Amino acid sequence: MTFVIGSRGRKRLKRKWINQQGAQPLTPVNDRQSFVKLIPPTARVLEIGPFAAPMLRGPNVSYVDVMSTHDLRARAIQLGLDPEKVPEINWVSTGSDLSVVRDQFNVVVSSHAIEHQPDIIGHLQDIADLLLPGGRYFLLIPDHRYCFDHFFVPSSAQQMIDAHLEQRTVHPDSAVIAHLAHTTHNDAVRHWQGDHGDPEENRAERTKMAIDALDASHGSYIDVHAWFFTPETFVSTMTSLSKNKHIPFTVGRMFPTRENALEFWVILRKI
Repeated sequence: MTFVIGSRGRKRLKRKWINQQGAQPLTPVNDRQSFVKLIPPTARVLEIGPFAAPMLRGPNVSYVDVMSTHDLRARAIQLGLDPEKVPEINWVSTGSDLSVVRDQFNVVVSSHAIEHQPDIIGHLQDIADLLLPGGRYFLLIPDHRYCFDHFFVPSSAQQMIDAHLEQRTVHPDSAVIAHLAHTTHNDAVRHWQGDHGDPEENRAERTKMAIDALDASHGSYIDVHAWFFTPETFVSTMTSLSKNKHIPFTVGRMFPTRENALEFWVILRKI
């Protein structure tokens, strides 16, 4: 059943957004938990892809992932993670498909997910469909300069438009090869210190591995990073897509990458 907030509830929620999204936050936003604490406690929330480390828990939080609770817990055991930290998954999606979610929310949250989407514009349109009027999309996004994507260049709005016009559901071969053969280390502190690793290390071996993976996939989805951002380029591309009515969002707030960290945080507001 779709949850609908009454007029008084909407006013209360709006006041909370104003209080918590003004120029001076009520509490400092200096880590990922303080970022998601900007979400009003009464908000209905959908978290995408929590696996064994959900950002949020509580009676108002629902989850969608690519595996069931049982399968995620088995996967967690294989990876040496605590299976009890996997929440109860409400909906199981295939790849980036969110049509399985049959509800609406005040907030959607995703951590290191948007860079995996074959079609970012389509993804944002799907998120907007899941949000009630005035809803927010909270994103935690890797800054390509300080993670294994260091040697890539930021993605453009036109590239996102092209992917949407192609209605991509899987990543192009070039993105798969780039991710598997051209990435570097993922130590944020080393990147901040100027040590970005050797882009040529094991290049031939990794390229062969990427080609073998493509051959074995027979055109099915291979999960890689396809999009690369800094805080500034993410804001500029989202602003351009919004201005030209490709996405039904505006940029609410952006929190830049902290020193020695590898991610930044953004709140998109549904128009």
